[in-house]
Amino acid sequence: MKQRIYFNEVVTRDGFQMEPEFVPTDTKIQLIDDLSQCGYAKIEVTSFTSAKAIPMLRDAEEVMGRIQRAPSVEYTVLVPNVRGAERAMEVKPDEFNLVMSTSETHNLSNLRMPRENSFAALNEVIRQFGHQVPINVSLSACFGCPMEGDVSLEEVLQWSQRFADLGVRGLTICDTTGMAQPDQVAQMCEVLQKRFPSLQLTLHFHNTRGMGLANVLAAVRSGIDRFDGSLGGLGGCPYAPGASGNICSEDAIHMLDAMGYETGIDLPQLLGIARHLPGIVQHAVPGQVAKSGCTFDLHPIPAYIHDLKKDFA
Repeated sequence: MKQRIYFNEVVTRDGFQMEPEFVPTDTKIQLIDDLSQCGYAKIEVTSFTSAKAIPMLRDAEEVMGRIQRAPSVEYTVLVPNVRGAERAMEVKPDEFNLVMSTSETHNLSNLRMPRENSFAALNEVIRQFGHQVPINVSLSACFGCPMEGDVSLEEVLQWSQRFADLGVRGLTICDTTGMAQPDQVAQMCEVLQKRFPSLQLTLHFHNTRGMGLANVLAAVRSGIDRFDGSLGGLGGCPYAPGASGNICSEDAIHMLDAMGYETGIDLPQLLGIARHLPGIVQHAVPGQVAKSGCTFDLHPIPAYIHDLKKDFA
């Protein structure tokens, strides 16, 4: 029997943060409520960062406070520092997601500080709040930086170990810039699972160069069972030149379902939601399955085929 795969939906945080037009608060809440009924393990709802930095998420408190929580779903939020964590605690998230980059240049570009400063700030969040809420750390640019080039496996392991030593529950290994390739993914996944067998390991891929689903498959075959995805393939990193959207949740789930993996996701229900996404963001989205239908969605046989069969009977 193939392993159970768990999906985390990040569209309302990672997906929406790149959108130029503000998505109304009521629309975000309805979308999260709809996604909550699809079978996700987690939904990353929003980010408690500066409204000046990410205006799209300026309604974080209201969104978290008004969603209808499904008991089977963990609702996680990104917090950048102690102040963000204090704000987030008011609305009782199920998990904190903390972020820093394994690339010094990307960290300076994204977070405006060296990695050691980021680590110190996140360490303080863990120290103050780690006993109250589970903490996941997302390490960005683990498979390469568009400004520095390769990020070594040793660099990723070093930062992973430092956070593991602080007692975090999980690590998300991020291909923020869409530079990963399947052999690289397989090697990293095998090493990380051996080094950190007790940590909840999640992989976060982008489809910048069209290798997102291939990388998911490489990770699954290496034993990884948790993935981030974004409805419709929305998202990207505003501080990584050329980076485009996340892997498309429904496309990845469709692929794994077709291969016999159990994802726990109600795919027809998810596709129904995905088909409304272009109307929400007012533009086409990269996702494919919502447009084409599932491989098991067969079409009626045209009448002329029946006639041809009679002619050749």
